[in-house]
Amino acid sequence: MADRQFWRYFDWPLFLAVVVLCLIGISMVYSATINTIDLSDYWTRQLIFAVLGLVAMMAISVFDYRHLEMFAPPAFLVFIALLVAVDLFGTAQDTGAQRWISVGGTLVQPTEAGKFLVIIFMAWYLSWYQEYLYRLPYLIVALLLLLAPLILIYRQPNLGMVLTFAFIGGTLILVAGIRFWQVGLLAIGAVGMGFYLQDRLQGYMQERIQMWLYPDQYEAATYNIEQALIAVGSGGWLGQGWGQGSQNQLHFLRVRQSDFIFSVISEELGLVGALIVLTLLFFVMWRLLRIADQARDQFGRLIAVGVTAIIFFQTVVNVGMNLSMVPVTGLTLPFISYGGSSLVSMMFAIGLAQSVRMRHRKIEFQ
Repeated sequence: MADRQFWRYFDWPLFLAVVVLCLIGISMVYSATINTIDLSDYWTRQLIFAVLGLVAMMAISVFDYRHLEMFAPPAFLVFIALLVAVDLFGTAQDTGAQRWISVGGTLVQPTEAGKFLVIIFMAWYLSWYQEYLYRLPYLIVALLLLLAPLILIYRQPNLGMVLTFAFIGGTLILVAGIRFWQVGLLAIGAVGMGFYLQDRLQGYMQERIQMWLYPDQYEAATYNIEQALIAVGSGGWLGQGWGQGSQNQLHFLRVRQSDFIFSVISEELGLVGALIVLTLLFFVMWRLLRIADQARDQFGRLIAVGVTAIIFFQTVVNVGMNLSMVPVTGLTLPFISYGGSSLVSMMFAIGLAQSVRMRHRKIEFQ
């Protein structure tokens, strides 16, 4: 009886929108990689990742999210320990950034799963001390707890993840119900931190921002951004056709299966196809905010808001860097870009929101 009551409240429109986005992602990864021998099996991998993600989504939906409160502090400590391990023993790849650790010969990037661990931990802290947040010490503790992973991720360095974690934490703190004067202090602090870091950005992080601000001085490095703009502009209203994009199929566009897949969509499916994808993504965000509004407790509300914040931020930044409106940060387009850890973790997050939705009211026994 209880199971039937729970599944009555499962958000099927949200589920269907996510599935459609995953199918679009698989098809576009296929188009972006099928003519590249080394990457030709990426679409099958993405399909496997999508299936695993769906299994994770349904499994976590059944799990009562309220039990996560007891695991939030130890899980956060484990995440911090993994970031320290990356800092001490991590592996750097072609970007020169030390972001991975080897687990049984497989490279693992802790920050992908860490996004959702931070959501759970911050939701726990902010809901547990909800009545005391108007006191400055409790707000300062929340900021210090958020600052710990930010410093360690900054040291990798990973500009995209630093901004993502900061956006997630800032959004949750604002939604938790702090006072207006505290918002002003946060704004002043954020501006001050920005000026402080301006001359201290490391290596490629500084170069990425400089490339965005002064593209004429980095013609070789901005090649892919130029190709992305050409791809977006050449798509027109209806696109050149799936698998027919010139910038994509002739390999002018690099990293087209992940960071710049939005350019592939725009070139082959046109403005109409790109708007359909964006509409689906914003529909997912709307359903998540609806779940947050209906949540039975502050912990569940903040979890749903945090998941919404991730999808919103990554969508805006990914589309923005494809249009040369923001620096290239390596953030993927949710549910669309190639990447196993990114896709599975994002589906896991949707499952968390579904768990909140399925328990937004008490079980009705008949």
